[in-house]
Amino acid sequence: MNTYLIKDLMVPISEYATVSEGATLFEAYLALEKAQEEFVHNKYRHRAVLVLDKNNRVIGKVGQLDVLRALEPKDEHFERFEDIRKYKFSSQFIINLREQYLLQGEPLTDICKRTAQTKVEDLMSAPTEGEYVEEDTSLNTAIHQLVRGSHMSLLVTRNSEIVGILRLTDVFAAIFHTMKTCGIDMDSDLDSDKDT
Repeated sequence: MNTYLIKDLMVPISEYATVSEGATLFEAYLALEKAQEEFVHNKYRHRAVLVLDKNNRVIGKVGQLDVLRALEPKDEHFERFEDIRKYKFSSQFIINLREQYLLQGEPLTDICKRTAQTKVEDLMSAPTEGEYVEEDTSLNTAIHQLVRGSHMSLLVTRNSEIVGILRLTDVFAAIFHTMKTCGIDMDSDLDSDKDT
């Protein structure tokens, strides 16, 4: 794995889905759809949209989980379902109560229409210190950062400027490629050991 540098695996910002601060969630979806159609790097699709400020600097990311969180009800009744855990009700009982409540609520199409107009900065997560990695860093270091922070991606920097994104899926593919290569070498080593 030492042969890979981050810049070898990253997706350049120019090929990633981005929107400007102030964009709606629907506009972010359209940017993601367009980037997925144009991106032919490999079969793994983008799963987030980067949010840029007026100087085209990355200020946040809207991922799939952020979108799903936006669809969740935000009322006091829904929040109380977690509170009743302290009374030792089973998880299944709480799930059933929540399901009954959601069935009586707003239809999903209405929720989607309303949520589509949400501004991306209301949903985005700002990058933390552990989500940045320099482009000349080894893959081993990036793996450590991804694992320790439970990140789905890292923002790749060059002289403090974000130039790309390192996706977990691309790291995973590089690791398996390395394993496959090592496996082939191991097979030939085993064959040569049998000959002696």
